[in-house]
Amino acid sequence: MLRRLLVPILLLAPLALLGAYLGGALQLPPRWDPRAPLDFRDAPNLMTGWKLARMEWEEGACAAAFAASGLTLERLPDRPSEVGCPLENTVRLAGQGARLQPNQPVVTCPLAAAWALFERHGLQPAAERHFGSRVTAVRHLGTYNCRNVYGRAEGRRSQHATANAIDIAGFTLANGREIRLPRDWGSEDSATPGTPGGFLREARDGACRWFKAVLGPDYNAAHADHFHLDRGRWSRCS
Repeated sequence: MLRRLLVPILLLAPLALLGAYLGGALQLPPRWDPRAPLDFRDAPNLMTGWKLARMEWEEGACAAAFAASGLTLERLPDRPSEVGCPLENTVRLAGQGARLQPNQPVVTCPLAAAWALFERHGLQPAAERHFGSRVTAVRHLGTYNCRNVYGRAEGRRSQHATANAIDIAGFTLANGREIRLPRDWGSEDSATPGTPGGFLREARDGACRWFKAVLGPDYNAAHADHFHLDRGRWSRCS
């Protein structure tokens, strides 16, 4: 008898909890609440990826995340395009501790959110583990470029066409050391901890957690000198 009762109780318990949550009787901590804004400072959990993805369709979710994280967000006006390269929901990418060089580029707000997560939970921890120093500057090769993939005359638009991608060419540490692509990628010690190549690979792997496509020297010759990071439709980590 007890076993017969136990099965429906176990089946109904999740529904009861869901009802209590939706009705407001059950309060979850913000970092576990799927409806609460994402705070980049929180340790990532199962809700982090959901909250990041939600920014792509829920108006205001991205700006709310920056506000919840105590970060200033410079929002830019939308710019329509007759050739398929509109700028919508874009911001200036400033970085939290690592400044962007040679300028603060224009990116979509979800890409800026992915960058905030990457810098805090991927890039800086990797630099500290490998070199005992933080990254103070990131050299990029641009974000917005109204073109097709690989600059072809025909084909689908690049994520750069809407500033939903950024190309990274190198990093400068607080101690002044520079780590650059492609120079430090193909070194013999690339798989060894505490080396430039090892750091670059860990940074690449960390970016794969927050960006949809991460393409670098292992992908093809066109990406030999940079990491391409975007929040587009297609997922690839290479």
